[in-house]
Amino acid sequence: METQIETPPQPPVQPPPNIFPKLEALAQMMETQIASGMPLSRGGRVRTIAAGHYTVSGLSEHVRLGEFVVHKSSTGLHLGEVVRVEPDLVYVCAIEPGDPIGVNDIVLREGEFRVQPDDSWCGRTINSLCKPIDNKGPLLKGPKDRSITTLPPPSMTRSRVVTGFRTGVKAIDIFTPLCLGQRLGIFAGSGVGKSTLLSMLARADAFDKVVIALVGERGREVREFIEDTLGDNMQKSIAIVATSDESPMLRKMAPMVAMTIAEHFRDKGENVLFIADSITRFAHAIREVAIAAGEPPIARGYPASVFTELPKLLERAGPGAEGTGTVTAIISILVDGDNHNDPIADSTRGILDGHIVLDRSLADEGRYPPINPLASISRLSHKAWTPDQQKLVSRLKSLIHNYEETKDLRLIGGYRPGVDAELDMAVKQVPFVYDVLKQSPGDRTVIDAYAELANALRNAPGNNQPAPIQRRGA
Repeated sequence: METQIETPPQPPVQPPPNIFPKLEALAQMMETQIASGMPLSRGGRVRTIAAGHYTVSGLSEHVRLGEFVVHKSSTGLHLGEVVRVEPDLVYVCAIEPGDPIGVNDIVLREGEFRVQPDDSWCGRTINSLCKPIDNKGPLLKGPKDRSITTLPPPSMTRSRVVTGFRTGVKAIDIFTPLCLGQRLGIFAGSGVGKSTLLSMLARADAFDKVVIALVGERGREVREFIEDTLGDNMQKSIAIVATSDESPMLRKMAPMVAMTIAEHFRDKGENVLFIADSITRFAHAIREVAIAAGEPPIARGYPASVFTELPKLLERAGPGAEGTGTVTAIISILVDGDNHNDPIADSTRGILDGHIVLDRSLADEGRYPPINPLASISRLSHKAWTPDQQKLVSRLKSLIHNYEETKDLRLIGGYRPGVDAELDMAVKQVPFVYDVLKQSPGDRTVIDAYAELANALRNAPGNNQPAPIQRRGA
């Protein structure tokens, strides 16, 4: 008979003492992060702080130029953009003004800035970070996110520009007619009427959507422009605002975000009007950022990156691929001291498909909009004019040239009727043309500027001009 020996109960096995509490805490944090589905972020620390930027160590191998980082300060999280990368340091410009930066603060990699446009954004006013500033509630995010630095469509995949449209501004519709998908610049000094003319163009009926970038504007003018100037057209418009007191990064981003939103609607097959006021302040913002990053100026204080970024932005406008819509870009260029050959004006003039010159002397005479028809040009006007209209405009430009060239002669009494038949006709007809071209934002919408011009010329003495014909694509 076997004898059973009872084994005394063993005490529970105690876990070994935790000799690496920090490693265990780190492992638990990583498990929690992975379980939550949120990726880990590479990070570094602030090393030096300057007026226009700060430097970060530990991120050089993990970030690329133009990417965003998140700075963790005592007041919360703040965005910054990488503007220079060195083997040991990364140069960052703060996106939002007033970011309290301290040495040894943590900085995490965020990646490129992307937006998610949605049709519900129409009628809204937002900032460069796509945050609403109109107190109308949060924005809905669209199904697709887009980078604000998208490349332009390949040239051979774009559809061709074929259709003209009426802007409602008589001087433009007659002398520099525009087409859907065209890129036009309005060149003028300060206080000549660029913003007023842009507000008149924003009311054109040819567009499904209007996207407006107000860059470096006075804060008090933003609400006036949106509520008074746009009025009911705001229902199909989106305004992206970066006022003059905001950081250069926000002023730089505003037209890029606006163009990205315009591309969203273009890809849906809609005709979009993109307005930027002004592209000069966009260039100034790029200059501030580039100089803060140590880039040397090469042309009247402008670094080379300014002349690289301008075509990158402007070439994104225009017609899209076959089966999509168009982005018609109308931008204002603030010329320095009425010098139309400053570096920004000269560079953009070569990129755009036309330019309208606002003449201060015409504004001083009370002729608004003060468009100089002899200095303005549309490179696509031949697609909008009929042959008869082209002959008429060519004839009118010749008369205006003779009229303006002999202005001093007539003022001193040197003009005698009957000596030069061409000059006689110019003296009789050009004042009637100038009267037709006068227009203010509150005037009625002009359906056919050519018909109104023909009626005025019919009343001019000695006139025998061809009757107007409907414009192509109208």
